[in-house]
Amino acid sequence: MFSFHIERSKERTWLYMLMLLVLLISSAIVLTKGHYFLLGDLDKPNNDDVKYIHSAKLLINEGVLAYNSGNEPSTFIMPLFPIMLAGFMKVFGQGDAAIIAFRLFQCLQQAASLYFIFIIARYMFNSRAAIIACVISALYWPDYFSSGVILTESTFRLVILALIAVSIAAVQRKRAGWYLGVGVLVALAAYFKPHASLFPAIFLILWWKEKYSLKQMITSMLYIGAAYVVCLMPWWIRNWLTFHQLIIFTTSGGSPFLLGTRIDWNLPSADFFKLYPEYDPKTIFEGSDSVAIQKGIDILKYGFTYEPLKYLHWYTIGKFYNLYMIPYYWRPIWPFGKSLMFAIQYGFMLVALAGMVWAMIRESFARLMPVLLTLAYFTVIYMPFVAFSRYGYPNMVLFIMFAAYLLDQLLYFTKNRSLSKRTVRM
Repeated sequence: MFSFHIERSKERTWLYMLMLLVLLISSAIVLTKGHYFLLGDLDKPNNDDVKYIHSAKLLINEGVLAYNSGNEPSTFIMPLFPIMLAGFMKVFGQGDAAIIAFRLFQCLQQAASLYFIFIIARYMFNSRAAIIACVISALYWPDYFSSGVILTESTFRLVILALIAVSIAAVQRKRAGWYLGVGVLVALAAYFKPHASLFPAIFLILWWKEKYSLKQMITSMLYIGAAYVVCLMPWWIRNWLTFHQLIIFTTSGGSPFLLGTRIDWNLPSADFFKLYPEYDPKTIFEGSDSVAIQKGIDILKYGFTYEPLKYLHWYTIGKFYNLYMIPYYWRPIWPFGKSLMFAIQYGFMLVALAGMVWAMIRESFARLMPVLLTLAYFTVIYMPFVAFSRYGYPNMVLFIMFAAYLLDQLLYFTKNRSLSKRTVRM
Protein backbone atom coordinates (compact mmCIF):
# COMPACT_ATOMS: atom_id res chain seq x y z
CA MET A 1 0.00 0.00 0.00
CA PHE A 2 1.28 3.45 -0.90
CA SER A 3 2.07 5.68 2.06
CA PHE A 4 2.99 9.34 2.53
CA HIS A 5 4.54 8.54 5.92
CA ILE A 6 8.19 7.79 6.64
CA GLU A 7 8.18 5.80 9.86
CA ARG A 8 11.81 4.68 10.18
CA SER A 9 13.89 7.34 11.90
CA LYS A 10 17.03 6.39 9.95
CA GLU A 11 15.25 6.95 6.64
CA ARG A 12 13.85 10.28 7.84
CA THR A 13 17.32 11.37 8.94
CA TRP A 14 18.87 10.50 5.57
CA LEU A 15 16.08 12.23 3.69
CA TYR A 16 16.10 15.40 5.79
CA MET A 17 19.88 15.63 5.53
CA LEU A 18 19.70 15.36 1.73
CA MET A 19 16.88 17.90 1.58
CA LEU A 20 18.91 20.32 3.69
CA LEU A 21 21.99 19.70 1.53
CA VAL A 22 20.06 20.45 -1.67
CA LEU A 23 18.55 23.58 -0.12
CA LEU A 24 21.96 24.86 1.01
CA ILE A 25 23.77 24.10 -2.26
CA SER A 26 21.03 25.52 -4.47
CA SER A 27 20.65 28.62 -2.29
CA ALA A 28 24.40 29.24 -2.30
CA ILE A 29 24.51 28.90 -6.08
CA VAL A 30 21.60 31.25 -6.81
CA LEU A 31 22.82 33.84 -4.29
CA THR A 32 26.38 33.88 -5.61
CA LYS A 33 25.53 33.61 -9.32
CA GLY A 34 22.61 36.05 -9.33
CA HIS A 35 21.71 37.33 -12.78
CA TYR A 36 24.14 34.89 -14.37
CA PHE A 37 21.03 32.72 -14.79
CA LEU A 38 19.13 35.31 -16.83
CA LEU A 39 18.59 34.16 -20.39
CA GLY A 40 17.44 37.55 -21.67
CA ASP A 41 17.78 41.26 -20.97
CA LEU A 42 15.67 42.78 -18.19
CA ASP A 43 15.51 46.11 -20.05
CA LYS A 44 14.20 44.64 -23.29
CA PRO A 45 12.31 41.34 -22.90
CA ASN A 46 13.94 39.04 -25.44
CA ASN A 47 13.65 35.62 -23.81
CA ASP A 48 11.05 33.67 -21.88
CA ASP A 49 12.42 34.41 -18.40
CA VAL A 50 12.55 38.20 -18.76
CA LYS A 51 9.19 38.13 -20.56
CA TYR A 52 7.69 36.44 -17.49
CA ILE A 53 9.22 39.13 -15.28
CA HIS A 54 7.86 41.86 -17.55
CA SER A 55 4.41 40.22 -17.46
CA ALA A 56 4.46 40.14 -13.66
CA LYS A 57 5.35 43.85 -13.46
CA LEU A 58 2.63 44.73 -15.95
CA LEU A 59 0.11 42.72 -13.94
CA ILE A 60 0.95 44.68 -10.79
CA ASN A 61 1.17 48.12 -12.37
CA GLU A 62 -1.60 47.97 -14.97
CA GLY A 63 -3.71 45.01 -13.89
CA VAL A 64 -3.17 43.49 -17.35
CA LEU A 65 -2.08 39.91 -18.02
CA ALA A 66 0.02 40.10 -21.18
CA TYR A 67 2.85 38.15 -22.77
CA ASN A 68 4.39 38.80 -26.18
CA SER A 69 1.75 41.47 -26.79
CA GLY A 70 3.23 44.66 -25.40
CA ASN A 71 0.82 46.12 -22.86
CA GLU A 72 -2.28 44.56 -24.41
CA PRO A 73 -3.95 41.55 -22.73
CA SER A 74 -3.22 38.20 -24.33
CA THR A 75 -3.67 34.46 -23.96
CA PHE A 76 -0.24 33.54 -25.26
CA ILE A 77 0.64 31.69 -22.05
CA MET A 78 -1.18 30.21 -19.09
CA PRO A 79 -1.37 32.72 -16.22
CA LEU A 80 -0.14 31.08 -13.03
CA PHE A 81 3.61 31.61 -13.39
CA PRO A 82 3.46 35.40 -13.93
CA ILE A 83 0.88 35.59 -11.14
CA MET A 84 3.32 33.81 -8.81
CA LEU A 85 6.09 36.21 -9.80
CA ALA A 86 3.75 39.14 -9.26
CA GLY A 87 3.02 37.85 -5.76
CA PHE A 88 6.73 37.93 -4.90
CA MET A 89 7.01 41.43 -6.38
CA LYS A 90 4.12 42.59 -4.22
CA VAL A 91 6.09 41.53 -1.16
CA PHE A 92 9.70 42.28 -2.18
CA GLY A 93 9.27 45.08 -4.71
CA GLN A 94 9.83 45.01 -8.45
CA GLY A 95 13.62 45.00 -8.34
CA ASP A 96 16.28 42.34 -7.82
CA ALA A 97 15.01 41.39 -4.35
CA ALA A 98 11.88 39.77 -5.79
CA ILE A 99 13.89 37.81 -8.35
CA ILE A 100 16.28 36.59 -5.64
CA ALA A 101 13.36 35.63 -3.40
CA PHE A 102 11.72 33.70 -6.22
CA ARG A 103 14.94 31.83 -6.94
CA LEU A 104 15.18 30.87 -3.27
CA PHE A 105 11.56 29.69 -3.47
CA GLN A 106 12.60 27.43 -6.35
CA CYS A 107 15.43 26.13 -4.15
CA LEU A 108 12.81 25.15 -1.58
CA GLN A 109 10.88 23.38 -4.34
CA GLN A 110 13.96 21.40 -5.33
CA ALA A 111 14.44 20.30 -1.72
CA ALA A 112 10.75 19.43 -1.33
CA SER A 113 10.92 17.30 -4.48
CA LEU A 114 13.18 14.84 -2.65
CA TYR A 115 10.31 13.89 -0.34
CA PHE A 116 8.13 12.85 -3.28
CA ILE A 117 11.06 11.14 -4.99
CA PHE A 118 11.57 9.07 -1.85
CA ILE A 119 7.97 7.97 -1.28
CA ILE A 120 7.37 7.18 -4.97
CA ALA A 121 10.64 5.25 -5.44
CA ARG A 122 10.06 3.42 -2.15
CA TYR A 123 6.62 2.36 -3.37
CA MET A 124 8.02 1.07 -6.67
CA PHE A 125 11.15 -0.58 -5.29
CA ASN A 126 12.38 -0.26 -1.70
CA SER A 127 13.81 2.26 0.76
CA ARG A 128 17.42 1.69 -0.37
CA ALA A 129 16.59 2.52 -3.96
CA ALA A 130 14.58 5.52 -2.75
CA ILE A 131 17.55 6.93 -0.82
CA ILE A 132 19.84 6.30 -3.80
CA ALA A 133 17.36 8.18 -6.01
CA CYS A 134 17.48 11.14 -3.62
CA VAL A 135 21.29 11.07 -3.63
CA ILE A 136 21.37 11.04 -7.44
CA SER A 137 18.91 13.93 -7.54
CA ALA A 138 21.06 15.89 -5.09
CA LEU A 139 24.06 15.34 -7.39
CA TYR A 140 22.20 16.06 -10.63
CA TRP A 141 23.59 19.48 -11.52
CA PRO A 142 20.85 20.62 -13.97
CA ASP A 143 18.56 20.78 -10.91
CA TYR A 144 20.66 23.67 -9.61
CA PHE A 145 20.45 25.45 -12.95
CA SER A 146 16.68 25.01 -12.80
CA SER A 147 16.65 26.64 -9.36
CA GLY A 148 18.32 29.74 -10.75
CA VAL A 149 16.50 30.29 -14.03
CA ILE A 150 13.12 32.06 -13.93
CA LEU A 151 11.08 29.47 -15.83
CA THR A 152 8.22 27.11 -14.99
CA GLU A 153 10.15 23.83 -14.91
CA SER A 154 11.03 23.59 -11.19
CA THR A 155 7.47 24.32 -10.11
CA PHE A 156 5.94 22.07 -12.76
CA ARG A 157 8.21 19.18 -11.74
CA LEU A 158 7.11 19.43 -8.11
CA VAL A 159 3.44 19.52 -9.15
CA ILE A 160 3.88 16.41 -11.31
CA LEU A 161 5.61 14.51 -8.50
CA ALA A 162 2.75 15.42 -6.15
CA LEU A 163 0.25 14.41 -8.84
CA ILE A 164 1.84 10.96 -9.21
CA ALA A 165 1.77 10.41 -5.44
CA VAL A 166 -1.85 11.52 -5.07
CA SER A 167 -2.87 9.48 -8.13
CA ILE A 168 -1.42 6.29 -6.63
CA ALA A 169 -3.22 6.97 -3.35
CA ALA A 170 -6.49 7.73 -5.17
CA VAL A 171 -6.45 4.49 -7.16
CA GLN A 172 -5.72 2.42 -4.08
CA ARG A 173 -8.05 4.12 -1.59
CA LYS A 174 -10.97 4.79 -3.96
CA ARG A 175 -12.19 7.86 -2.06
CA ALA A 176 -13.73 11.02 -3.48
CA GLY A 177 -11.32 13.31 -1.66
CA TRP A 178 -8.29 11.81 -3.33
CA TYR A 179 -9.82 12.11 -6.79
CA LEU A 180 -10.77 15.72 -6.09
CA GLY A 181 -7.11 16.21 -5.18
CA VAL A 182 -6.09 14.69 -8.52
CA GLY A 183 -8.40 17.14 -10.31
CA VAL A 184 -6.92 20.10 -8.44
CA LEU A 185 -3.35 19.03 -9.22
CA VAL A 186 -4.14 18.41 -12.91
CA ALA A 187 -5.64 21.91 -13.07
CA LEU A 188 -2.61 23.32 -11.27
CA ALA A 189 -0.30 21.62 -13.76
CA ALA A 190 -2.46 22.92 -16.63
CA TYR A 191 -2.08 26.46 -15.32
CA PHE A 192 1.61 26.07 -16.17
CA LYS A 193 1.43 23.73 -19.16
CA PRO A 194 -2.02 23.05 -20.64
CA HIS A 195 -1.00 19.73 -22.19
CA ALA A 196 -1.15 18.26 -18.66
CA SER A 197 -4.96 18.38 -18.93
CA LEU A 198 -5.22 14.96 -20.59
CA PHE A 199 -3.17 13.28 -17.85
CA PRO A 200 -6.29 11.61 -16.31
CA ALA A 201 -6.44 9.39 -19.40
CA ILE A 202 -3.80 7.19 -17.76
CA PHE A 203 -6.34 6.31 -15.07
CA LEU A 204 -8.24 4.16 -17.57
CA ILE A 205 -5.30 1.74 -17.52
CA LEU A 206 -4.77 2.01 -13.77
CA TRP A 207 -8.47 1.39 -13.09
CA TRP A 208 -8.51 -1.59 -15.42
CA LYS A 209 -5.51 -3.02 -13.58
CA GLU A 210 -7.20 -2.45 -10.20
CA LYS A 211 -10.44 -4.04 -11.50
CA TYR A 212 -12.62 -0.96 -11.02
CA SER A 213 -16.25 -1.36 -12.04
CA LEU A 214 -17.61 0.90 -14.79
CA LYS A 215 -19.58 2.82 -12.16
CA GLN A 216 -16.44 3.41 -10.09
CA MET A 217 -14.57 4.62 -13.18
CA ILE A 218 -17.29 7.09 -14.17
CA THR A 219 -17.72 8.39 -10.62
CA SER A 220 -13.98 8.86 -10.14
CA MET A 221 -13.60 10.67 -13.46
CA LEU A 222 -16.50 12.96 -12.56
CA TYR A 223 -14.74 13.93 -9.32
CA ILE A 224 -11.54 14.69 -11.25
CA GLY A 225 -13.44 16.63 -13.90
CA ALA A 226 -15.47 18.64 -11.39
CA ALA A 227 -12.38 19.79 -9.47
CA TYR A 228 -10.58 20.58 -12.72
CA VAL A 229 -13.46 22.67 -14.10
CA VAL A 230 -13.87 24.65 -10.87
CA CYS A 231 -10.14 25.46 -10.81
CA LEU A 232 -9.98 26.49 -14.49
CA MET A 233 -13.20 28.53 -14.35
CA PRO A 234 -11.49 31.85 -13.38
CA TRP A 235 -9.28 31.62 -16.47
CA TRP A 236 -12.22 30.93 -18.76
CA ILE A 237 -14.24 33.79 -17.26
CA ARG A 238 -11.32 36.20 -17.68
CA ASN A 239 -10.90 35.20 -21.32
CA TRP A 240 -14.62 35.56 -22.03
CA LEU A 241 -14.81 39.00 -20.42
CA THR A 242 -11.61 40.18 -22.12
CA PHE A 243 -11.87 38.64 -25.59
CA HIS A 244 -15.61 37.78 -25.77
CA GLN A 245 -14.88 34.20 -26.73
CA LEU A 246 -14.24 30.91 -24.97
CA ILE A 247 -10.50 30.28 -24.87
CA ILE A 248 -9.83 27.07 -22.96
CA PHE A 249 -6.06 27.38 -22.69
CA THR A 250 -3.98 29.65 -24.93
CA THR A 251 -3.90 30.86 -28.52
CA SER A 252 -0.26 29.91 -29.11
CA GLY A 253 -0.58 26.19 -29.91
CA GLY A 254 0.09 26.60 -33.63
CA SER A 255 3.61 27.97 -33.37
CA PRO A 256 5.01 25.08 -31.26
CA PHE A 257 3.39 22.65 -33.71
CA LEU A 258 4.98 24.37 -36.70
CA LEU A 259 8.37 24.67 -35.02
CA GLY A 260 8.16 20.99 -34.13
CA THR A 261 8.45 20.17 -37.84
CA ARG A 262 11.95 21.68 -37.97
CA ILE A 263 14.39 18.78 -38.05
CA ASP A 264 17.41 19.95 -36.04
CA TRP A 265 16.14 23.52 -36.59
CA ASN A 266 16.62 23.25 -40.37
CA LEU A 267 14.23 24.33 -43.11
CA PRO A 268 12.18 21.74 -45.02
CA SER A 269 13.85 20.30 -48.13
CA ALA A 270 14.10 22.54 -51.20
CA ASP A 271 11.61 20.29 -53.01
CA PHE A 272 8.97 21.22 -50.43
CA PHE A 273 9.03 24.83 -51.57
CA LYS A 274 8.71 23.71 -55.20
CA LEU A 275 5.63 21.66 -54.29
CA TYR A 276 4.21 24.46 -52.11
CA PRO A 277 5.23 27.68 -53.89
CA GLU A 278 3.00 29.76 -51.63
CA TYR A 279 5.63 29.40 -48.89
CA ASP A 280 8.90 31.32 -48.77
CA PRO A 281 11.97 29.81 -47.02
CA LYS A 282 12.67 33.20 -45.43
CA THR A 283 9.23 33.62 -43.87
CA ILE A 284 7.70 30.17 -43.46
CA PHE A 285 8.35 30.13 -39.71
CA GLU A 286 7.10 33.68 -39.25
CA GLY A 287 3.61 35.16 -39.22
CA SER A 288 0.51 34.72 -37.13
CA ASP A 289 -0.26 31.70 -34.99
CA SER A 290 -3.55 31.20 -36.83
CA VAL A 291 -1.82 30.04 -40.03
CA ALA A 292 0.98 28.12 -38.30
CA ILE A 293 -1.01 24.89 -37.97
CA GLN A 294 -1.74 24.72 -41.70
CA LYS A 295 1.92 25.35 -42.49
CA GLY A 296 2.91 22.53 -40.14
CA ILE A 297 0.36 20.15 -41.67
CA ASP A 298 1.67 20.89 -45.17
CA ILE A 299 5.26 20.22 -44.07
CA LEU A 300 4.21 16.91 -42.50
CA LYS A 301 2.24 15.91 -45.60
CA TYR A 302 5.32 16.49 -47.71
CA GLY A 303 7.71 14.88 -45.22
CA PHE A 304 5.82 11.66 -44.60
CA THR A 305 5.05 11.32 -48.32
CA TYR A 306 8.46 12.00 -49.84
CA GLU A 307 10.90 11.54 -46.92
CA PRO A 308 9.06 9.11 -44.61
CA LEU A 309 12.09 7.56 -42.90
CA LYS A 310 13.63 10.95 -42.17
CA TYR A 311 10.43 12.29 -40.62
CA LEU A 312 9.61 9.04 -38.81
CA HIS A 313 13.06 9.13 -37.21
CA TRP A 314 12.60 12.77 -36.23
CA TYR A 315 9.19 12.23 -34.66
CA THR A 316 10.38 9.26 -32.59
CA ILE A 317 14.10 8.86 -31.86
CA GLY A 318 15.02 12.42 -32.78
CA LYS A 319 12.58 14.05 -30.39
CA PHE A 320 13.30 11.53 -27.61
CA TYR A 321 16.99 12.41 -27.99
CA ASN A 322 16.30 16.14 -27.78
CA LEU A 323 14.06 15.74 -24.75
CA TYR A 324 16.30 13.53 -22.65
CA MET A 325 19.80 12.94 -24.01
CA ILE A 326 20.66 16.65 -23.94
CA PRO A 327 20.81 18.17 -20.42
CA TYR A 328 18.71 21.15 -19.37
CA TYR A 329 21.88 23.02 -18.51
CA TRP A 330 22.07 26.30 -20.39
CA ARG A 331 24.27 28.06 -17.81
CA PRO A 332 27.08 25.79 -16.60
CA ILE A 333 27.85 25.74 -12.89
CA TRP A 334 31.24 24.81 -11.41
CA PRO A 335 32.65 22.17 -11.47
CA PHE A 336 30.67 20.77 -14.42
CA GLY A 337 31.15 22.43 -17.78
CA LYS A 338 28.68 21.92 -20.60
CA SER A 339 30.73 19.27 -22.40
CA LEU A 340 31.20 17.21 -19.25
CA MET A 341 27.52 17.53 -18.36
CA PHE A 342 26.56 16.34 -21.85
CA ALA A 343 28.69 13.22 -21.36
CA ILE A 344 27.26 12.62 -17.88
CA GLN A 345 23.70 13.03 -19.18
CA TYR A 346 24.29 10.53 -21.95
CA GLY A 347 25.75 7.94 -19.59
CA PHE A 348 23.06 8.57 -17.00
CA MET A 349 20.27 8.01 -19.52
CA LEU A 350 21.77 4.71 -20.62
CA VAL A 351 21.85 3.58 -16.98
CA ALA A 352 18.28 4.82 -16.43
CA LEU A 353 16.92 3.05 -19.51
CA ALA A 354 18.71 -0.16 -18.50
CA GLY A 355 17.21 0.21 -15.02
CA MET A 356 13.76 0.69 -16.51
CA VAL A 357 14.02 -2.50 -18.55
CA TRP A 358 15.39 -4.44 -15.57
CA ALA A 359 12.62 -3.14 -13.31
CA MET A 360 9.96 -4.19 -15.82
CA ILE A 361 11.45 -7.69 -15.78
CA ARG A 362 12.02 -8.06 -12.05
CA GLU A 363 9.48 -5.90 -10.22
CA SER A 364 5.70 -5.73 -9.92
CA PHE A 365 4.48 -4.07 -13.09
CA ALA A 366 1.42 -2.74 -11.25
CA ARG A 367 3.67 -0.70 -8.96
CA LEU A 368 5.66 0.66 -11.91
CA MET A 369 2.64 1.64 -13.97
CA PRO A 370 1.88 5.10 -12.49
CA VAL A 371 5.42 6.33 -13.17
CA LEU A 372 5.77 4.53 -16.51
CA LEU A 373 2.44 5.89 -17.74
CA THR A 374 3.31 9.41 -16.56
CA LEU A 375 6.65 9.20 -18.34
CA ALA A 376 5.01 7.87 -21.50
CA TYR A 377 2.28 10.52 -21.41
CA PHE A 378 4.63 13.48 -20.98
CA THR A 379 6.89 12.11 -23.71
CA VAL A 380 4.28 11.32 -26.35
CA ILE A 381 2.43 14.61 -25.75
CA TYR A 382 5.52 16.54 -26.89
CA MET A 383 6.14 14.56 -30.07
CA PRO A 384 3.93 16.72 -32.34
CA PHE A 385 5.45 19.92 -30.94
CA VAL A 386 8.80 21.49 -30.16
CA ALA A 387 10.79 18.99 -28.10
CA PHE A 388 13.96 20.02 -26.30
CA SER A 389 15.70 19.60 -22.96
CA ARG A 390 13.66 22.23 -21.11
CA TYR A 391 10.47 20.29 -21.75
CA GLY A 392 12.07 16.94 -20.97
CA TYR A 393 13.61 18.13 -17.70
CA PRO A 394 10.57 17.54 -15.42
CA ASN A 395 10.62 13.88 -16.48
CA MET A 396 14.30 13.42 -15.63
CA VAL A 397 13.38 12.84 -12.00
CA LEU A 398 11.43 9.75 -13.09
CA PHE A 399 14.44 8.41 -14.98
CA ILE A 400 16.49 9.04 -11.83
CA MET A 401 14.30 6.53 -9.97
CA PHE A 402 15.07 3.79 -12.50
CA ALA A 403 18.79 4.59 -12.48
CA ALA A 404 18.69 4.32 -8.69
CA TYR A 405 16.96 0.95 -8.92
CA LEU A 406 19.69 -0.45 -11.17
CA LEU A 407 22.41 0.82 -8.83
CA ASP A 408 20.58 -0.70 -5.87
CA GLN A 409 20.37 -4.04 -7.66
CA LEU A 410 24.07 -3.95 -8.52
CA LEU A 411 25.00 -3.12 -4.93
CA TYR A 412 22.74 -5.91 -3.64
CA PHE A 413 24.23 -8.39 -6.11
CA THR A 414 27.79 -7.37 -5.21
CA LYS A 415 27.08 -7.65 -1.47
CA ASN A 416 25.45 -11.08 -1.81
CA ARG A 417 28.27 -12.34 -3.99
CA SER A 418 30.83 -11.17 -1.44
CA LEU A 419 28.92 -12.90 1.38
CA SER A 420 28.69 -16.11 -0.66
CA LYS A 421 32.45 -16.15 -1.19
CA ARG A 422 33.06 -15.67 2.53
CA THR A 423 30.66 -18.51 3.36
CA VAL A 424 32.44 -20.85 0.93
CA ARG A 425 35.83 -20.00 2.44
CA MET A 426 34.55 -20.72 5.94
